[in-house]
Amino acid sequence: MKFGPVPLAQASGAILAHSVKVGGQKLRKGTTLTAEHIATLERSDLAEVIVARLEPGDCHEDEAATLLAAALVPSPEKANLRVTKAFTGRVNLLADGPSVVVLDVNALQRFNQVHPMITVATVPQYQQMGAGGMVATIKVISYAVPHADVRRASELAHGAIRLSAPEYRTAGLIVTDIPGGPPNEKGIAAIRGRVEALGMKLTEVQVVPHRTGELAEALASLEGDLAMILTGSATSDENDVAPAALRLAGGKVDRFGMPVDPGNLLFLGGLRGRPVIGLPGCARSPALNGADWVLSRVACGIETTGADIAAMGVGGLLKEIPSRPQPRAAKIK
Repeated sequence: MKFGPVPLAQASGAILAHSVKVGGQKLRKGTTLTAEHIATLERSDLAEVIVARLEPGDCHEDEAATLLAAALVPSPEKANLRVTKAFTGRVNLLADGPSVVVLDVNALQRFNQVHPMITVATVPQYQQMGAGGMVATIKVISYAVPHADVRRASELAHGAIRLSAPEYRTAGLIVTDIPGGPPNEKGIAAIRGRVEALGMKLTEVQVVPHRTGELAEALASLEGDLAMILTGSATSDENDVAPAALRLAGGKVDRFGMPVDPGNLLFLGGLRGRPVIGLPGCARSPALNGADWVLSRVACGIETTGADIAAMGVGGLLKEIPSRPQPRAAKIK
């Protein structure tokens, strides 16, 4: 691509690099100049304009963005994405519904190394999305890039962006109650909001005493594709009431504790093929915490192992929430 000032007589068919106000109208940058545009510019006593001119082998910014988006998301419907029409070298990828982002990070990094004018920016890996949320934007920065580089980037990152929609449709919640413990209504409402944001339905809520036997019985009878436990007193050990109740009911605990704050006291396990999430006390607040990361991944069928949870520590220092009884830092008087 050639870029720079040219006499008006040579500007026809070129792309206007900077917006120009002529008379009562404005010719916007990116406009492909026609004979009519040139005549208008001449009447304004302009001798030259700054333009971009495509050379053989170049690909216009909109065409390039369209081709790149088609490579990154070859089947939008299967990827649970909507692809916008290219405009000023940009195409946006939008979530088609509640989902979690799944990226081929290495492929996207290779994509961004092909040519500095060929770019894709995304939300973080495994971020939860709602319908219409922007997942990624493909932007061709210059007015044109070499076709060869468009093909190369497309090959390196074919199918690198997709969304995983929830695989579970319903969830059940058990809340354990202790005398003088926190009120349950706000906590239940916060968890219901999380479940519904994933396009799921909270089909049953049971409130039982904070005792192992009663909790184990409730787990055995709880409805829902996914089970959650919110204890009236924080789960402080892998042998505490809630993990012990899960084992007593015939289930297992795969991971207790996570390096995300707030959210440390979460545990994850299973019972008869159904995921069971032991929620930390901070899940009583609607504010983001580690339980959101685990719940969204599990609900969307993304494998979540102990190693996966351990890896959440980098970036896992989340915003403090006012409801925490012992905030991280004492108030300075």
